[in-house]
Amino acid sequence: MNTARNYLSIGEVLALLLEEFPDVTISKIRFLESQGLIEPERTASGYRKFSQAEVDRLKFILREQKDNYLPLKVIRTRLEGDTSDGMLRDDEITAPRGLGHIPAPRGQGHPAGVKKLSKAPEVANSASNISSLKSKDEPVGDASYNRKEILVAAKIDEKTLKELERYGIVRAHLVGSTELYDEVDLQILQASAAFIELGIESRHLKAWRSAADHEVSLFESRVVPLMRQRNPQARQQAMQMFAELVDQGSKLRAALIAAQARDHIEHR
Repeated sequence: MNTARNYLSIGEVLALLLEEFPDVTISKIRFLESQGLIEPERTASGYRKFSQAEVDRLKFILREQKDNYLPLKVIRTRLEGDTSDGMLRDDEITAPRGLGHIPAPRGQGHPAGVKKLSKAPEVANSASNISSLKSKDEPVGDASYNRKEILVAAKIDEKTLKELERYGIVRAHLVGSTELYDEVDLQILQASAAFIELGIESRHLKAWRSAADHEVSLFESRVVPLMRQRNPQARQQAMQMFAELVDQGSKLRAALIAAQARDHIEHR
């Protein structure tokens, strides 16, 4: 059953922006958030909610970059100093928002944003089971951990978690003043803890994060042309293609590592 909402998911925002900004990606939106230029609200499970005011603010930022070639520092100054067009939020981030009309129907977003892996890419057979991709703005089961709970579940200490956050390996989702983590965050922490136990330092794990960001951005660029089409079959094809790219990326990564490592593990 569809219910009326006064907010958009990050995938729906991307679908809304693609016609005017064909090069925008999920990674780009997340980067602008990490720089403090946009601050979407969060659901109780930590998933992003974009109000119409936040979408307008995002459009303003992208237009300034596209049309005027302004750096983010200058755009930030303009946003902080200009209140004439209603794009600035109230001082209180928790103030009621999202009163604008929502034009995009649910479920029409980019597969990279509307869909998320229910498992890490290495264990998800996403090509054969498209339903294994869960909505980023729907809770994944009851998997929601506060800071104390994630430390226990991942079997790590506070110092390790702080180090991993410092290097961008994992990032909490703020809901009010509460830091929340989901099931994917738990998988990242467990794998990171295993690396650390084997002598790989937290700072070295940045290479994995950078590689993942680059890989997903590449996949996004491949499916964006399909997502821009209004044909539902093209959108379904884009979803299937994205899942296949994730699956094949996982296989290629594993094979490349095996090829590089075989001289060390094979006895000739």
